[in-house]
Amino acid sequence: MVLSTPALILLIANLGLIWLLMAAPVGMMTIRLRRTLHDRPDRVWQAVHPLGRDALWYPALIDSVAEPGTGRVIQHLSHADRQGNPVRRTLELSEPHGGWQHAYEARVVEDSTLDPSFWANFRERRIVAATADGSQLTVELTDRYRGLAFLIFRFFALRRELNALSNWLETGKVDQTGLFEQPGTQLLMAVLSTLVLWPFFGLTATGLIYSSFLTIVIALHELGHLAAYRSFGHRTVRMIFIPLLGGVAIGGRPYNSRFEVAACALMGPGMSAFLVPVLVAAQSAMVGHPATHAFAGYALIFLLILTAFNLLNLLPMSRFDGGQVLRQVFPTQDGLLGGTFLVTAAILFAGWRVGVPSQALYGGLAVMALLSLSNRSSVKMREELIDMTGGERLFAGFGYYAALTIHAYGLIHACDLLFPR
Repeated sequence: MVLSTPALILLIANLGLIWLLMAAPVGMMTIRLRRTLHDRPDRVWQAVHPLGRDALWYPALIDSVAEPGTGRVIQHLSHADRQGNPVRRTLELSEPHGGWQHAYEARVVEDSTLDPSFWANFRERRIVAATADGSQLTVELTDRYRGLAFLIFRFFALRRELNALSNWLETGKVDQTGLFEQPGTQLLMAVLSTLVLWPFFGLTATGLIYSSFLTIVIALHELGHLAAYRSFGHRTVRMIFIPLLGGVAIGGRPYNSRFEVAACALMGPGMSAFLVPVLVAAQSAMVGHPATHAFAGYALIFLLILTAFNLLNLLPMSRFDGGQVLRQVFPTQDGLLGGTFLVTAAILFAGWRVGVPSQALYGGLAVMALLSLSNRSSVKMREELIDMTGGERLFAGFGYYAALTIHAYGLIHACDLLFPR
């Protein structure tokens, strides 16, 4: 098997984008949005100030009250914490310099979910100024970022809030349903993802089939994560397609235990692992019948894409499913190093067994080592996750190595038949 140039480019592009979104040292950045609102400045001010008369116009905010004798504001948000309860957040307000009539600056001093260090550099500023048409609202969010993903998320979340505010001022109604999360939009994103991946497989009908296979594999993988979230009591779950990068499954609250982290991460490749023996048996059955013999090759290609994609996700890197599982199963640094060594050796053996050039294997090993350094950028929770019991650790560990073995077997089986040596 020769590692094709398009496949290598796709892999490098994905790893580069993951680093850019999750680990790149972006530094201090300010998101600044301005919105002209056709209403009086005092009414807009009552809606945007945490203690304003209309501060609860947005359903995401349950209540917002002053903490007696401290000058702080205690808020409860509709977002769920680890136990499924509303997030409790404490703000400290001040008036920014500039002499504005309606302006405040806020920083978060306490959060029931996240460690105070998460909010150390965060500042929010809101300014309402009178204009000829009504008011102009300026919102600035300043923070230190590592990776562009959270910066982009905050930009679109703030944009959605301002759109909802404008609609509420005009109609008295709030529409929280974002266009991006609509099933129709995500279906279009899946189609777009397929088309973006198409050139990497060749701009032919066969290439389109292969890129469609990859999109289906991504969907199955994310459905496994969603099923795990549901089983752990997440009331809301979402799957979002991101062209070129694949998909992301999002739960409805933070993790509560290490076993939950491991199980939710493992169920992505775990669900696909159940399909490996089914595909192997189906391909063998197709070969034996002239009417279905032509489909046997497509079954092998689908098996190859399924196993290769999930093996990559099982790599022991912090941003991948494999790294998430291993960090929960092995609580000590020595144990984590030992577990990582076994996984790396198994994947390198699988790569050597299917004929991946040694230079590519060494290069992949170097990339794995570099990306593993992004561990330190993980979001720190306010309280430590509930630790695993011995049985949970054994269950998750054996489940992980079983998924690794099954996918490695499927990859070798597909490559032996597709690329005989």
